[in-house]
Amino acid sequence: MKFTYYGQSAFELQAGGKTLLFDPFISPNEMAKNIDVNGLKPDYILLSHGHGDHMADLFTIEKNSGATVICIADIAGWLDNKGLKNVHGMNIGGGFNFDFGRVKMVNAVHSSSMPDGSYGGNPAGFVIYADGKKIYFAGDTALTYDMKLLADESLDWAILPIGDNYTMGIDDAIKASGFINCKNVIGVHYDTFPAIKINKAEAAKKFADAGINLELPGIGESLDL
Repeated sequence: MKFTYYGQSAFELQAGGKTLLFDPFISPNEMAKNIDVNGLKPDYILLSHGHGDHMADLFTIEKNSGATVICIADIAGWLDNKGLKNVHGMNIGGGFNFDFGRVKMVNAVHSSSMPDGSYGGNPAGFVIYADGKKIYFAGDTALTYDMKLLADESLDWAILPIGDNYTMGIDDAIKASGFINCKNVIGVHYDTFPAIKINKAEAAKKFADAGINLELPGIGESLDL
């Protein structure tokens, strides 16, 4: 399984012979100016919630690729009203078997509204089961005891927000790693805006001191998971 980072919380997973793109906020992000949005052709687009910094490029990429969008049912209804029909709606606690593997939608503690101010349902995270791996993407979230429900999943990797201010910061992400019992973490949702700038060296040291492997890939960089 391959992970490719596109900045903020946008990334791709190559899983089960398919390409999964998460939270596509790329073209408005100056840090991701070298990423060609029109060259992205995922099979699926997964949205954790409706904020613009997680779905700004959704319609462009869906039009170019014909991807199926996976999201909470409330966003699925909003997308349907916008004319986007290739959508699979889910809700918290539910799972579904796709052709690449299984997706379970899990709780996130945040807010959610659509770019036009419409109701966006509850924010969510995802657990992806594919290629014999279990990958947790927390979405935008605070630290929450619900994460402890994942402790017995034997997660291989966790993709966690670490930028603070709008989501968990570094210290809470370390606690979250303990709650979910996962020692391999990819940090996301940092540095895009002044309020979420981090000290990468400090983050790396804190995670290392806690016995956790933290990866902070550059934009456009890939990792084998």
